[in-house]
Amino acid sequence: MPITKTLSAQTTGSARFDPDAFFESWENESKSLLPQNNDLRSSIITSFNLAQSDNYVYHAVASVTLAQVQEATEHGGEHGLHAWYPDSTGKAPELPPPSLADIDAYTAVFASTTSTSKSLTALAANAKKHSHRASIATYLQSKRVLPSTYTVPKLKRGLINPYYDYWAWSCRNLEWAGPTADTVLVKQSHHILPVFMHHFGCVVPSHEALEALKQSARGRKVLDLASGNGYWTYMLRRLGVQVDAVDSLQSRYRSLWISDTIVEDGEKYLKANKAAKEALLLLVYPIVNSSFTAKVLHAYDGHTICVVGTQNRNGYTAFGDKIIDEYLAVEKPTYMKTVQIPLPSFAGKDEALFIFERGHHES
Repeated sequence: MPITKTLSAQTTGSARFDPDAFFESWENESKSLLPQNNDLRSSIITSFNLAQSDNYVYHAVASVTLAQVQEATEHGGEHGLHAWYPDSTGKAPELPPPSLADIDAYTAVFASTTSTSKSLTALAANAKKHSHRASIATYLQSKRVLPSTYTVPKLKRGLINPYYDYWAWSCRNLEWAGPTADTVLVKQSHHILPVFMHHFGCVVPSHEALEALKQSARGRKVLDLASGNGYWTYMLRRLGVQVDAVDSLQSRYRSLWISDTIVEDGEKYLKANKAAKEALLLLVYPIVNSSFTAKVLHAYDGHTICVVGTQNRNGYTAFGDKIIDEYLAVEKPTYMKTVQIPLPSFAGKDEALFIFERGHHES
């Protein structure tokens, strides 16, 4: 039988870590907690109450310590560290890096205090011809599917979301203004990403994405399968959504945001729980190069499948050579795509939330 993990929410190397207290502090002190003068190391140490001598090794796309990440950050774009915009042949571009204004216009698309659709329109309308910004806006608009039945309100005070704030800082630091159709050619990442993944997870949950999931649930429970360190579960619960988080916990994260992970293989859990027929299935960054994703999608028998992953064929999630909508169109054709909304993507990545409903056609 699956068990509920008794391991408390925690950060390895921190004497005290309480997610609710973390968010309360972030609401009041985020400006001072974010990197000052691009000092990410000090920011993470302060935010997560780590020792100044911290030497934890973050294993992900690379294995790095905070000191090594800081050193790489201080090198800026040297040695191709910020080469995010190749041309269609994969060669270095002739255009200069995006301006800070264009980067801020991109991050504003995902802010909880703005309308995503209007921000995307502004991103395109104010772009110079043949600029990075123009290509980014055109690409993001071409990928967006959101029926009028979904209403995502702007928030006056803004959603407390430390991951979004750190991500927005990283965009400025790494000269990243969003993906284009050629982002699939980018094969590199940056030393910052393992730190973000360990503390927050693989991808940033935007306000719009969280609202879309909440509205898609329609009062049903969400099953966050392969929930990782639980950040998406935690954010959804803060919006009043009921979430069960299931993970084998084979992957190691430095920060855990929830204390009630159900430790179980995803396919086994579904088979033992009536295929989660009454729940919405959420897969955040499903495993690549394994049969896990195919098995759980086959075992699920509910009405709504939600997948957070890449919207190009860069091979970072699920099936490598197929985007999730291409896979489901063949393997589970009764599920129709109703939503595809771009997410805040880390430099060199291109991520989105996909929602599929059984028997519903894309609008």
